[in-house]
Amino acid sequence: MDVRIGVTYSTKEIDVEVAPDVDREALKASIEDALADDTGVLWLTDRRGRDVAVPVGKVAYVEIGGPEEDRHIGFSA
Repeated sequence: MDVRIGVTYSTKEIDVEVAPDVDREALKASIEDALADDTGVLWLTDRRGRDVAVPVGKVAYVEIGGPEEDRHIGFSA
């Protein structure tokens, strides 16, 4: 599953690929809890076990994508 985080004052996004077995609702709840406090930090762990931290005050938006199987690359009919 892919999580994209928009950061204020930046045109780039932070793209974190979390493990496919992560519970989507639990992930949404943990993101919502982190965003409730403007002085906090949003922590995510990617599928390789690396931790990613984003200061909540800099988060513009969070987008949670579908599982990796939903991705299509190239042309298809």
